[in-house]
Amino acid sequence: MKYFGLIFAVLLSVQSVYALDVVYPKKNEVTINSPSTFFVGNADTAIPLKINGTEIPVHKSGGFAHAVKLNAGKNEFVIESGEEKHVYKITRPVSKVSSALTTRNTELPYESARTFVTIKDNVPLRSTPVDGGNNRISHYQKDIPLNVVGEKSGFYKVRLNDKEFGWVAFCDVTSADEFTPAKLLNREAVQDKNYYIFKIDFDKKVPYVIEGVHPFVVKFYNIEGKPDNTFTFKFPLKQNLIGYSGEFEGNTFVLKVRKFPKIRKDRPLKNIKIVVDAGHGGDEIGAIGCLRNNEKDVNLAIAKNLASELRLRGAHVVMTRSGDETVGLLDRVRKTNENEALIFISIHGNALPDNMDPNEHEGTSVFYYYPQAKPLADSILKSMTAQLPLADDRVRQGSLAVVRNTEALSVLIEVGYLINPSDNAYLLDKEIQANAGKAIADGVEDFMTE
Repeated sequence: MKYFGLIFAVLLSVQSVYALDVVYPKKNEVTINSPSTFFVGNADTAIPLKINGTEIPVHKSGGFAHAVKLNAGKNEFVIESGEEKHVYKITRPVSKVSSALTTRNTELPYESARTFVTIKDNVPLRSTPVDGGNNRISHYQKDIPLNVVGEKSGFYKVRLNDKEFGWVAFCDVTSADEFTPAKLLNREAVQDKNYYIFKIDFDKKVPYVIEGVHPFVVKFYNIEGKPDNTFTFKFPLKQNLIGYSGEFEGNTFVLKVRKFPKIRKDRPLKNIKIVVDAGHGGDEIGAIGCLRNNEKDVNLAIAKNLASELRLRGAHVVMTRSGDETVGLLDRVRKTNENEALIFISIHGNALPDNMDPNEHEGTSVFYYYPQAKPLADSILKSMTAQLPLADDRVRQGSLAVVRNTEALSVLIEVGYLINPSDNAYLLDKEIQANAGKAIADGVEDFMTE
């Protein structure tokens, strides 16, 4: 097949050095607390590959992946390829059942409400008392007062009004003076070339939640004289929401809603600012593929193709890294916002936890967090799966640091699974890397002209 023509020379050179190369597990003796795990690596396609005597399929590229069950205690696996043999000893810890009564982690309501304030910026207010998942409903700056009515599992329960509650981690707040209602003083609306700007004055900072896309809604809580002490601000949108920011400047909440740009039908990406983010880099190699290829290198190759394709179409492109550099997650978001980018696209290769089978997971997935980015994610995935020999692994909501950015439409693309032998071979193919850049750019164009 033409997709493999450009990588066979590399594969042959790899196999001449390593007749059998086990990429994962990384060591011959490991502890894995899971009911199953998998072996990933590459082997000579001309020699049968066996694990504990059972022959294992090897992909034409040389890559292989095989899931195995783990019994409690010690497990031994012998991997053989011709005269070469590797022995792996994997220990699954034995669960210890205590006869002592354990304390149930139940909610503890307070007899009377207490006041806390946030002690740093970017404090998550969550819908559930769990540190993880898609449960963030707001992010607060330092010194936002919160009315706390209980606790559970290391979180305080925050009362927003009689019907709405949230949760904030113990470590993100400290006790403060009594919580009293705020006064709404003034509202002002202005606009410039790129933004609708709303300034809402209070006599003190208050908690808030930004929700909804059509119309755009912000709820402010603990407001004197408002039903249920809640002031709801609504702004109708005529087109897709393209990005926003909202924060307190002193006691004034400044909301900036980006205007949908004027689009040229002949060149819809002309002058559109787009950040292309090659995931990982430098000290962070990311996942390791069946052929011992590093995710960071695959990400950069595809990101460069995407950047070139977007520039050919007139877009103003900024890359978070153009070489093998270590770049922090927050630095990637900061660079996006400093450049006032309209769109942020992060390129990655996928992997799996121990309890899943790499052979049962394949294809491209696109992640978003905020609802305004989902139409872009849908458009990109539709274009990629139509143009590339990769399966549709769905659009998904994911609480990933780089897509929790509201100022740009932010998506993260898992182009394929590095630990799936077929996907891994595709990801190394130079032609497919180039076509991926084109397909993503087509998806962005389709979104802009919908």
